Amino acid sequence: MSRPPLRTRNLPVFPVTAEPVRPEVPASVAAAEHAVEPRGPASGPRIGFVTLGCDKNTVDSERMMAALAGQGARVSGEVQDAEVVVVNTCGFIEAAKEESIETILEACALKEEGNASAVVAVGCLVQRYKEELARELPEVDLFMGLTEMQGLVPELRRRGLLVEEGRAVPNMERPLRVLSTDTPHTSFLKISEGCDHACAFCAIPHMRGLHRSHPVEELVREAQELERAGVVELNVISQDTTWYGRDLRRRNGRGAAGEGGPAPLLPGLLRALLDGTEIPWYRLFYMYPSGITRELVELLGSSDRILPYLDMPIQHGSDRMLELMRRPERRATIRERVRWLRDAVPDLTLRTTVIVGFPGETEEDFREMQELLEEIRFERVGAFPYSLEEDTRAAEMEGHLPEEVKQERLTEVMDLQREIAFEENEAQVGRVMEALVDRRVEDDPEFVAQGRTASQAAEVDGVTQILPRAEGDPGPEPGRRIQVEVVGSLDHDLVARVVESESRGGTP
Repeated sequence: MSRPPLRTRNLPVFPVTAEPVRPEVPASVAAAEHAVEPRGPASGPRIGFVTLGCDKNTVDSERMMAALAGQGARVSGEVQDAEVVVVNTCGFIEAAKEESIETILEACALKEEGNASAVVAVGCLVQRYKEELARELPEVDLFMGLTEMQGLVPELRRRGLLVEEGRAVPNMERPLRVLSTDTPHTSFLKISEGCDHACAFCAIPHMRGLHRSHPVEELVREAQELERAGVVELNVISQDTTWYGRDLRRRNGRGAAGEGGPAPLLPGLLRALLDGTEIPWYRLFYMYPSGITRELVELLGSSDRILPYLDMPIQHGSDRMLELMRRPERRATIRERVRWLRDAVPDLTLRTTVIVGFPGETEEDFREMQELLEEIRFERVGAFPYSLEEDTRAAEMEGHLPEEVKQERLTEVMDLQREIAFEENEAQVGRVMEALVDRRVEDDPEFVAQGRTASQAAEVDGVTQILPRAEGDPGPEPGRRIQVEVVGSLDHDLVARVVESESRGGTP
């Protein structure tokens, strides 16, 4: 079967072997809406970042921004006036590849117009296709894959785009990360790199390598710095979060710092984070059902700071398809883990993702998926049509389905989930609950702010629209945790009024 081209050619795969980029001395986290100015004269270059793809890329970009800010650069998410534009690319599916290429070309247009002097492309797409990209896009000044990004600072300095090392910010004042989203009170903690699973549809191991856990001590220190920067919601992420610590335990059987005893698994990491910080909201993502243990479930049920929300991707509901996908669990495991969780965690919100139109998927397979979704009633579902990825097992399978069939099935799944989500939202009307305010709303005559309850994750779920308390009410301040009463529901959003506005953490 022929491979889908990126632009016009097939592109090679580059395996990952190195560790992720990390600043030399992680001292502090910087939070800024626009730019981070270096200490002393503002003579460093303006470097603008565009981050594409997943939240793991966001963390990578924030680390690179911090490393550059530590060298005197002025970094931000603004590219119009940047002297150097860095595009952190995504290579996960075909649509993401196309978006990455388009964004790189837009950055190159800025250089042609004279606004930028250099364009740098980094990340997943470059990791897989560096040689081909360099041939097709000679206007890009520098390509760096995932294994090379730690060399960004010395490479820019070599090209005269950074100040001399002697004029850099002192080590102890260098930031660990620069928070780059428009809601800096919400951030991500990436606890590992890569993935040991061999799912037939996924190219992640080609790009990010096998699973590598970050040491507990480093993660706790990073969470503490994020807390000092004003983060009140920390999303724990990785490729498979339940896999945390297994590689450390296999490698040496001891703690990362050599203090003795077995290396901790995910429950141990979570306890260390709870003990080491006062961050009020921890949210767990990418939790494979097969990796959810009784110990973990008991911790979720007993902690009031780990939110009653779990992202648990199942990808399908047919055992035959799960086997073809080379997933590590089957329907029985999914049902069992859901039962454990719902029995132990009050008011639990479950989110999942599914793929429709995988090669060989029959109508019966598809109906089995729908039946499982109806049975479990996940409160949140993300559904995606299968995308053929070169150098994956699925690419060579027989039975690839027409795009129109994939789209029809996608529509059916989302229609089903829309009904479930609306019913779940309706059940929330009349309840009083805590919400985290994300932003004020200035151009809506009905609402004054947007926030999220524990059941709503940033960017992937709906929001809570907050009504004014009185005429002229500016709305609660972003970053505050407030008590609201839900007074209405929409397909995916809630409508609420404030019943208690005193700050309970976040920006004062």
